[in-house]
Formats: sequence, C-alpha cells, structure tokens
Amino acid sequence: MNCTHSTASVTTGGGGISEALRQLASAQAAIGVDIQVIGFNDGCQPILGWPGNNPVGLIPISIPGFPWATGFRHDLSRSVPDILHTHGLWLQPSVTVPRFACSRQIPWLVSPHGMLDQWSLANSRRKKRIASYLFENRNLRGAACLHALSQSEAESMRAYGLRNSIAVIPNGVELPVANHQALISHQSQSEKRILLFLGRLHPKKGLMNALKAWKHALHSTSSIQNSTSHEWQFVVAGWDQGGHEADLKRLCNELGLEYAETPASDFLTHNQEPITKNPSVVFVGPTFGEQKNQLLRRASAFILPSFSEGLPMSVLEAWSYYLPVLMTDYCNLPEGFSADAALRIGTDVTSIAEGMCHLLRSPISDLRSLGANGRGLVERQFTWQQVATQMKAVYDWVLGGRQKPDCVR
Repeated sequence: MNCTHSTASVTTGGGGISEALRQLASAQAAIGVDIQVIGFNDGCQPILGWPGNNPVGLIPISIPGFPWATGFRHDLSRSVPDILHTHGLWLQPSVTVPRFACSRQIPWLVSPHGMLDQWSLANSRRKKRIASYLFENRNLRGAACLHALSQSEAESMRAYGLRNSIAVIPNGVELPVANHQALISHQSQSEKRILLFLGRLHPKKGLMNALKAWKHALHSTSSIQNSTSHEWQFVVAGWDQGGHEADLKRLCNELGLEYAETPASDFLTHNQEPITKNPSVVFVGPTFGEQKNQLLRRASAFILPSFSEGLPMSVLEAWSYYLPVLMTDYCNLPEGFSADAALRIGTDVTSIAEGMCHLLRSPISDLRSLGANGRGLVERQFTWQQVATQMKAVYDWVLGGRQKPDCVR
C-alpha cells in the first residue's frame, strides 16, 4: 500500500501537526506501509527522523496568507499513491489534493487536527468562510473518511455539517527510554521546581490568563507558613506566532511579574543558581530535539490552559516523562482526569489560579503519583504503534480490502 501524506509545513513551523505527522509516518513505515510526505519547506527549523527519503519539501511562492507551491501536483503524481491523507485545513493541500485525487480516482482522508472546533472557526472567521466556499467544503465533503483525534473533535465535525464516516484515532507519543526512577531522580536534583508550558505562543493557548493566574497563585501561597511557592518557576517554551510573545512579556510588566529571556541552551546549563536570584517567569524560546528532552526531564509539572486543541502532543509528551498536568477540557483528553493523571482547570483566571495553588501546595509525592498515572495511561492507550495499526485498518477499509474498523463512526 502506498500512502501519500500532505500538509502545509514539514518543518517546526507546522507546530504539533508536523511532529505528529513525522511520528505517524515513521510508525506506519515500520508496519509495512510505503510512505511519502509532501509539504512546504517554509524556512523554519528542519524536523529530523522522517522515514525513508521523506519529506519532499516544496518552496512556496510568497503570497500573503496563502503560500502556494507550483510543483505540488507534480510531486503528488510522482508518489504514485493508492490513498492520500491530508493534515490541517485552509491551505494549498485542501485545494490541490482533491483535484488531483478526483482526476485519478484516488480516495483521500482528511485530518483537521482540531481546526473545525468552535474556537478555531471563530478565529479569522471571515477568511475561513471564504475558504470554505471556494475550496475547503469540497475537500472535507469529498473525503472517503475524516480523521478525528477525539470524540469531541468528531462532534465538532458533525456540528460543521459533515456526514462522512469519521475514524476516531488519537495521536500517539514516543516514550522516553529512561525508566521512572531515573526520570524522577533527575527532576529531584533541580534546586527549583518548574511549571512548564511547551508549544506555540498563540492566543488560543491561554497563556495571558495563565500569567495572571500565576501572579495570583504566588501571592496566595507566599503567605502560607513553610510555603514552597518561592521554589517554583513558570517556564514558557515555544515559538512565537504573530507577535504574541511580546504581548505576554508586556503583561508580565503590567502585573509586576519579574521575567527573564534566556535561550533554552543557557537556561538548561545555568539553571542551578540559587532560587532567590531567579525570576518567577522565564521565556526560553523554541526547543526541539535534545533540548526539549532535557527541559521535560527538568520540569516538575506541565500546564496547557488552552481554549482549543485537537489532541495535544505536548500533554502526551509530558505524561510520558511522568509529569503531572494541569489542563482544560478543551484539550480533549478526558482520560487524563479519569486516570487521575491531570488536574482540571478552566480557561478563566480564577480557575487556573486555583489549579496552580493546588499544585504549589501539593507534596512532591502527590505530584509523582499523578505523573506515574499519566505515564501508565500513554503506555496503555497512546503509543504510535497502536495508532499506526488503527490507521492502516482504516486505509484498508477505504480501499475495499476489509470490514469497517471499530474506530470508524
């Protein structure tokens, strides 16, 4: 079976979608699917570890808001696909893939990665309505099957008006090699505890309210005798989108939160200074590869106060490193609450602050218990081998080779 994946970016510029696609493609190749990945090389940092000779990185023409690569259709043809699979919406793959697929009578799947939920549709609403009319509705309604990362995302697809079959298959996670005791030992060696955010710096991630809540949590817990709130830092790691990082730093100044801008390489090297010399918020910039690995090993807890997600890779990665997680219902991982691996927070300042206060006041043994529950959860339900096997079953069904899989609604 030959499967060609397409997406808007095959670099770090694609955020979680690019990384999830790399890991999915690698897992599919490992079970015998012939894989080709096509997307834009948008000038951001390359992602390593793709299977085979992937990806095919196209250089797009600079059209404001809508990059376009003239060689896209040609590379689709060269890949000789039995089935096509697009990731993300609103950009060239949604135009070129359906046209190519219809001309060759090849079925295609679409993975929106959370781009059809209510918050995402409301963001740049007018542009998305135009795109829907011009090309996106044709892409979505013509797909042989849609792919939802969670039941909540499947419901968003139905609310949008789509009646296609929907395969509900979550993202997976690559498990760190180190065992539980090795990770816990490494985390315990740090002189301070780190509450980590790792991801794209974008308004939908809820960081503005998180910073306001952090100010409140520090104030509330500092008055408690023997409080450990001074031992914590809020570390924000991620790549800036649309100037949102400047907004976050401006808010820190308005709130009176001392912050530092320290590249991840320096932060990880010099993070053993006395706690009293360290600001309560640190912006370390984008982190990938070994730097991300070290930062997750150094962290004591993870937070994602998001307004909108498909299914966040960052939370799965945090659990794989035995980290307790603070997250909203919009992260679409209710399994985390059921497994006692996460603390539920809302998107408002008060709710986030309550979760942070609970975290700051909790003994380390309780945090370790939450983290261990998270690790167990991803081992049971969120490995890439499981995901790749389910996705291959969907491909086989679409191509007429077997009965409809249980994951298809």
